[in-house]
Amino acid sequence: MDETLISRAITESFTKDFINAFNVDVAIAGAGPSGLVCAYYLAKQDYKVAVFERHLRVGGGMPGGGMMFNRIVVQEKAKPILKEFGISAKNYPFSPSLRRTSKEKLYVVDALEAISTICSKTIKEGVKIFNLMGVEDVVIRPNRITGVVLNWSAVAWSKLHVDPMAVKAKVVVDATGHDSELSRIVEKKVGQELITDTGGVMGEKSMWAEVGEKKILENTKEIYPGLIVCGMAANAVFGSPRMGAIFGGMFLSGKKAAEVIKRIIK
Repeated sequence: MDETLISRAITESFTKDFINAFNVDVAIAGAGPSGLVCAYYLAKQDYKVAVFERHLRVGGGMPGGGMMFNRIVVQEKAKPILKEFGISAKNYPFSPSLRRTSKEKLYVVDALEAISTICSKTIKEGVKIFNLMGVEDVVIRPNRITGVVLNWSAVAWSKLHVDPMAVKAKVVVDATGHDSELSRIVEKKVGQELITDTGGVMGEKSMWAEVGEKKILENTKEIYPGLIVCGMAANAVFGSPRMGAIFGGMFLSGKKAAEVIKRIIK
């Protein structure tokens, strides 16, 4: 077995996919749960989607569950998404006495099963995910975001001066989580022109799961022409609370983002 053939196979396969991703319908920054769910529903409708994740692994905060207990909670409204992906869920509370006092149906989900299943099915729908690749800037044409600017994560971590490359997209999605990195970049480049109360990124408030879960769908929208926010980035942009280890809103936000994007592209 020739080691150079192995190297050639990897390089040719990756390079082909990367070149093909230079022009896409939708470029998503962040391969967390909302970004992947968004990509999945778009790909099912035959949109060309690329996801760029700066870390080695996908999943955002989901693999760690709640405080490194690799379990997450999902509410009833998001149960159909779990069913569509084929993710197992157990009713909670487990105790009949607690169940009688519970106001809402909750489900406990294995965090690793959830994110690995979502990732696998998203890839099988045709989405290309590029890990260890960060979005460091956006492409702006008059009054619209038209793409993203990429570099290897190792370049940023090493603080090297290496010029990036660009990807053209009809729509860009900020699914970067609590830091809402793309939205902050756009705010810096265009000024206070986001559709928030302040015109900029307002920053997430302290944990309040009930309010945060309600607000995340309301906040999932186009905040500047060509830029959609979803997941925790949406709550951070609009100054809403964080939710902790309940993930139904993240799934629903990703699905809503896909619906918003389809309307924009049409």
